[in-house]
Amino acid sequence: MPDKIKFTIDGKECLAEPGQTIYEAARANGVYIPVLCHYEGLKPVGSCRICSVRVNGRWMASCTQPVTEGMVIENAVPEVEEFRKAIIEMLLVEGNHFCPTCEKSGNCELQALAYRYQIMVPQFPYLFPKREIEAFPGFLLEHNRCIQCQRCVRAIQTRDGQKIFTMKNRSKDVRVNVDRKLAAKMSEDQIQKAMDICPVGAILKKEVGFRLPIGKRKYDHRPIGSEIEEKK
Repeated sequence: MPDKIKFTIDGKECLAEPGQTIYEAARANGVYIPVLCHYEGLKPVGSCRICSVRVNGRWMASCTQPVTEGMVIENAVPEVEEFRKAIIEMLLVEGNHFCPTCEKSGNCELQALAYRYQIMVPQFPYLFPKREIEAFPGFLLEHNRCIQCQRCVRAIQTRDGQKIFTMKNRSKDVRVNVDRKLAAKMSEDQIQKAMDICPVGAILKKEVGFRLPIGKRKYDHRPIGSEIEEKK
Protein backbone atom coordinates (compact mmCIF):
# COMPACT_ATOMS: atom_id res chain seq x y z
CA MET A 1 0.00 0.00 0.00
CA PRO A 2 1.48 3.39 -0.94
CA ASP A 3 1.96 5.81 1.90
CA LYS A 4 -0.62 8.50 2.34
CA ILE A 5 0.25 12.03 1.29
CA LYS A 6 0.53 14.70 3.95
CA PHE A 7 -0.64 18.23 3.18
CA THR A 8 -2.20 21.17 4.96
CA ILE A 9 -5.29 23.19 4.05
CA ASP A 10 -5.95 26.42 5.92
CA GLY A 11 -3.50 25.25 8.57
CA LYS A 12 -5.25 21.90 9.07
CA GLU A 13 -2.99 18.87 8.67
CA CYS A 14 -4.60 16.35 6.33
CA LEU A 15 -3.92 13.02 4.64
CA ALA A 16 -4.68 12.10 1.04
CA GLU A 17 -4.62 8.96 -1.03
CA PRO A 18 -2.12 8.92 -3.93
CA GLY A 19 -3.79 10.21 -7.09
CA GLN A 20 -6.47 12.24 -5.33
CA THR A 21 -7.06 15.77 -6.50
CA ILE A 22 -7.05 18.65 -4.03
CA TYR A 23 -10.85 18.77 -4.22
CA GLU A 24 -11.22 15.04 -3.53
CA ALA A 25 -8.70 15.10 -0.69
CA ALA A 26 -10.29 18.18 0.89
CA ARG A 27 -13.73 16.57 0.72
CA ALA A 28 -12.39 13.39 2.35
CA ASN A 29 -11.02 15.53 5.19
CA GLY A 30 -14.28 17.41 5.77
CA VAL A 31 -13.18 20.59 4.00
CA TYR A 32 -15.65 22.14 1.57
CA ILE A 33 -14.47 23.54 -1.76
CA PRO A 34 -17.26 24.80 -4.05
CA VAL A 35 -17.60 23.40 -7.57
CA LEU A 36 -19.93 23.93 -10.53
CA CYS A 37 -18.39 22.32 -13.60
CA HIS A 38 -17.12 19.33 -11.61
CA TYR A 39 -19.35 16.30 -11.09
CA GLU A 40 -18.46 12.98 -9.51
CA GLY A 41 -17.80 10.33 -12.14
CA LEU A 42 -17.01 12.81 -14.92
CA LYS A 43 -13.53 13.76 -16.07
CA PRO A 44 -12.73 17.16 -14.49
CA VAL A 45 -12.08 20.07 -16.83
CA GLY A 46 -11.54 23.01 -14.45
CA SER A 47 -13.56 25.38 -16.59
CA CYS A 48 -15.63 27.30 -14.02
CA ARG A 49 -12.75 28.09 -11.62
CA ILE A 50 -15.11 28.23 -8.63
CA CYS A 51 -12.89 25.60 -6.99
CA SER A 52 -9.71 27.68 -7.27
CA VAL A 53 -7.34 27.58 -4.31
CA ARG A 54 -3.85 28.92 -3.66
CA VAL A 55 -1.11 26.32 -3.41
CA ASN A 56 2.21 27.55 -2.09
CA GLY A 57 1.12 31.02 -3.24
CA ARG A 58 -0.02 29.97 -6.75
CA TRP A 59 -3.63 29.78 -8.00
CA MET A 60 -4.80 26.33 -9.10
CA ALA A 61 -8.07 24.58 -9.96
CA SER A 62 -8.53 22.09 -7.14
CA CYS A 63 -10.67 19.69 -9.21
CA THR A 64 -7.81 18.97 -11.65
CA GLN A 65 -4.67 19.41 -9.53
CA PRO A 66 -3.37 16.24 -7.79
CA VAL A 67 -2.26 16.52 -4.18
CA THR A 68 1.48 16.27 -3.61
CA GLU A 69 3.52 15.82 -0.45
CA GLY A 70 3.85 18.94 1.67
CA MET A 71 1.34 21.09 -0.22
CA VAL A 72 0.23 24.19 1.67
CA ILE A 73 -3.26 25.07 0.47
CA GLU A 74 -5.27 28.21 1.13
CA ASN A 75 -8.99 27.65 0.70
CA ALA A 76 -11.33 29.52 3.04
CA VAL A 77 -9.23 32.69 3.22
CA PRO A 78 -10.66 36.13 2.37
CA GLU A 79 -8.85 36.62 -0.96
CA VAL A 80 -9.84 33.19 -2.31
CA GLU A 81 -13.42 33.51 -1.12
CA GLU A 82 -13.76 36.98 -2.68
CA PHE A 83 -12.44 35.57 -5.96
CA ARG A 84 -15.11 32.85 -5.89
CA LYS A 85 -17.81 35.32 -4.98
CA ALA A 86 -16.87 37.47 -7.99
CA ILE A 87 -17.17 34.45 -10.32
CA ILE A 88 -20.62 33.61 -8.95
CA GLU A 89 -21.71 37.21 -9.41
CA MET A 90 -20.46 37.23 -13.00
CA LEU A 91 -22.37 34.03 -13.76
CA LEU A 92 -25.52 35.62 -12.37
CA VAL A 93 -25.27 38.86 -14.33
CA GLU A 94 -24.12 37.45 -17.68
CA GLY A 95 -27.27 35.33 -18.03
CA ASN A 96 -30.95 35.88 -17.32
CA HIS A 97 -31.58 34.20 -13.97
CA PHE A 98 -34.91 34.80 -12.27
CA CYS A 99 -35.02 32.39 -9.34
CA PRO A 100 -38.65 32.92 -8.19
CA THR A 101 -40.02 31.39 -11.40
CA CYS A 102 -37.29 28.82 -12.08
CA GLU A 103 -38.24 25.14 -11.94
CA LYS A 104 -34.82 24.36 -10.42
CA SER A 105 -35.13 26.85 -7.53
CA GLY A 106 -34.13 25.03 -4.35
CA ASN A 107 -32.19 22.44 -6.37
CA CYS A 108 -29.94 24.94 -8.19
CA GLU A 109 -26.26 24.87 -7.27
CA LEU A 110 -25.62 28.40 -8.55
CA GLN A 111 -28.50 29.72 -6.44
CA ALA A 112 -27.25 27.77 -3.41
CA LEU A 113 -23.76 29.22 -3.81
CA ALA A 114 -25.20 32.73 -4.06
CA TYR A 115 -26.92 32.15 -0.73
CA ARG A 116 -23.75 30.71 0.81
CA TYR A 117 -21.73 33.75 -0.26
CA GLN A 118 -24.54 36.12 0.77
CA ILE A 119 -24.83 37.75 -2.64
CA MET A 120 -27.62 40.29 -2.40
CA VAL A 121 -26.76 42.79 -5.15
CA PRO A 122 -23.97 41.87 -7.62
CA GLN A 123 -21.14 44.35 -8.05
CA PHE A 124 -21.28 43.96 -11.84
CA PRO A 125 -23.97 45.35 -14.16
CA TYR A 126 -26.60 42.98 -15.55
CA LEU A 127 -26.09 42.25 -19.24
CA PHE A 128 -29.60 40.95 -20.05
CA PRO A 129 -28.49 39.03 -23.16
CA LYS A 130 -31.03 37.96 -25.77
CA ARG A 131 -31.16 34.18 -25.58
CA GLU A 132 -33.81 31.74 -26.72
CA ILE A 133 -35.42 28.61 -25.34
CA GLU A 134 -35.07 25.55 -27.58
CA ALA A 135 -37.62 22.75 -27.53
CA PHE A 136 -36.80 19.09 -28.19
CA PRO A 137 -39.07 16.03 -28.11
CA GLY A 138 -38.56 15.32 -24.40
CA PHE A 139 -36.96 18.42 -22.91
CA LEU A 140 -36.34 22.15 -23.11
CA LEU A 141 -32.96 23.86 -23.30
CA GLU A 142 -33.14 27.23 -21.52
CA HIS A 143 -30.09 29.16 -22.75
CA ASN A 144 -30.85 32.07 -20.42
CA ARG A 145 -29.80 29.92 -17.46
CA CYS A 146 -26.94 27.92 -18.98
CA ILE A 147 -23.52 28.58 -17.40
CA GLN A 148 -21.52 26.49 -19.93
CA CYS A 149 -20.26 24.07 -17.29
CA GLN A 150 -20.18 21.28 -19.90
CA ARG A 151 -21.56 18.65 -17.53
CA CYS A 152 -24.18 17.62 -20.10
CA VAL A 153 -21.50 17.46 -22.82
CA ARG A 154 -19.40 15.04 -20.78
CA ALA A 155 -22.20 12.95 -19.28
CA ILE A 156 -24.89 12.46 -21.93
CA GLN A 157 -23.89 10.24 -24.83
CA THR A 158 -25.36 7.53 -27.02
CA ARG A 159 -24.45 3.88 -26.46
CA ASP A 160 -21.77 4.09 -29.13
CA GLY A 161 -20.21 7.19 -27.54
CA GLN A 162 -21.66 9.98 -29.68
CA LYS A 163 -22.15 13.25 -27.86
CA ILE A 164 -25.70 14.59 -27.85
CA PHE A 165 -24.67 17.91 -26.32
CA THR A 166 -21.66 19.85 -27.63
CA MET A 167 -20.25 23.37 -27.37
CA LYS A 168 -20.32 25.78 -30.30
CA ASN A 169 -18.81 29.23 -30.96
CA ARG A 170 -16.14 30.85 -28.80
CA SER A 171 -15.63 33.52 -26.17
CA LYS A 172 -18.80 35.44 -25.25
CA ASP A 173 -20.79 33.64 -27.96
CA VAL A 174 -20.13 30.12 -26.66
CA ARG A 175 -23.26 28.06 -26.08
CA VAL A 176 -24.51 24.50 -25.74
CA ASN A 177 -25.60 22.93 -29.00
CA VAL A 178 -27.79 19.82 -29.30
CA ASP A 179 -27.75 17.22 -32.08
CA ARG A 180 -31.47 17.10 -32.90
CA LYS A 181 -31.39 13.66 -34.49
CA LEU A 182 -29.67 12.12 -31.45
CA ALA A 183 -31.82 14.12 -29.01
CA ALA A 184 -34.98 12.72 -30.63
CA LYS A 185 -33.80 9.23 -29.66
CA MET A 186 -33.02 10.01 -26.01
CA SER A 187 -34.69 7.74 -23.48
CA GLU A 188 -36.70 9.01 -20.51
CA ASP A 189 -33.81 8.04 -18.22
CA GLN A 190 -31.29 9.95 -20.33
CA ILE A 191 -33.44 13.07 -20.30
CA GLN A 192 -33.90 12.84 -16.53
CA LYS A 193 -30.15 12.33 -16.09
CA ALA A 194 -29.45 15.42 -18.20
CA MET A 195 -31.83 17.49 -16.08
CA ASP A 196 -30.40 16.16 -12.82
CA ILE A 197 -26.77 16.65 -13.81
CA CYS A 198 -27.29 20.27 -14.87
CA PRO A 199 -26.35 22.50 -11.91
CA VAL A 200 -28.91 25.15 -12.91
CA GLY A 201 -32.31 25.10 -14.64
CA ALA A 202 -31.02 24.99 -18.21
CA ILE A 203 -32.19 21.45 -19.08
CA LEU A 204 -35.81 20.77 -18.17
CA LYS A 205 -37.65 17.54 -18.78
CA LYS A 206 -41.09 18.34 -20.14
CA GLU A 207 -44.04 18.18 -17.73
CA VAL A 208 -41.98 17.32 -14.59
CA GLY A 209 -40.26 20.61 -13.74
CA PHE A 210 -42.13 21.03 -10.45
CA ARG A 211 -42.14 17.36 -9.43
CA LEU A 212 -40.67 18.36 -6.05
CA PRO A 213 -42.61 21.22 -4.46
CA ILE A 214 -40.74 24.35 -3.42
CA GLY A 215 -39.84 24.04 0.24
CA LYS A 216 -38.92 20.36 -0.04
CA ARG A 217 -35.98 20.61 -2.38
CA LYS A 218 -32.33 19.80 -1.76
CA TYR A 219 -31.10 23.22 -0.64
CA ASP A 220 -34.33 24.52 0.88
CA HIS A 221 -33.33 23.44 4.39
CA ARG A 222 -29.66 22.47 4.09
CA PRO A 223 -27.00 24.86 2.70
CA ILE A 224 -24.70 23.63 -0.05
CA GLY A 225 -21.53 22.05 1.35
CA SER A 226 -22.99 21.31 4.78
CA GLU A 227 -22.88 17.55 4.22
CA ILE A 228 -19.09 17.80 3.76
CA GLU A 229 -18.38 20.18 6.61
CA GLU A 230 -20.30 17.97 9.03
CA LYS A 231 -17.54 15.35 8.60
CA LYS A 232 -15.09 17.53 10.54
